[in-house]
Amino acid sequence: QVQLVESGGGLVQAGGSLRLSCAASGRTFSNYAMGWFRQAPGKEREFVGVINWNGRNVYYADSVNGRFTISRDNAKNTVHLEMNSLTPEDTAVYYCAADRRTDSILRTRWYYYEYWGQGTQVTVSS
Repeated sequence: QVQLVESGGGLVQAGGSLRLSCAASGRTFSNYAMGWFRQAPGKEREFVGVINWNGRNVYYADSVNGRFTISRDNAKNTVHLEMNSLTPEDTAVYYCAADRRTDSILRTRWYYYEYWGQGTQVTVSS
C-alpha cells in the first residue's frame, strides 16, 4: 500500500514557476514509476509526465515538454514536478500517482496507476 500527498500548489502569474512535491509512504516506493496528471474543470484527466523507478527515464506530454521537469529522491520517498513558463492553460488540479508494475514501461494512461494523491491546485493568472 502506498499513500501519496501532494503539496506546493498555489496561485502564480503567467510566466512564473512552481515546484510541486509528492510525498509517498511505504517501503516499496522506489520500485514504482511515478506519474503526474492534471485535471482542469470540465476536462478529462490529462497526462503530464512520468518518471521510472530510478529516475533515469522520464517522459513528458508534448504540452509541457521543455517547461516541466520531473525528478525523484527515493531516499526521501519524494517526487517533484518543477514547472516553469507557466500559462493559464496549465491551471488545473495536479495529481501524482504510482504505477505498481515493475516492467519499466512508462505509462501515460491514468487508469494504469493504482495509487493517487488527493491533488493540489495550480492556478495561473494572465
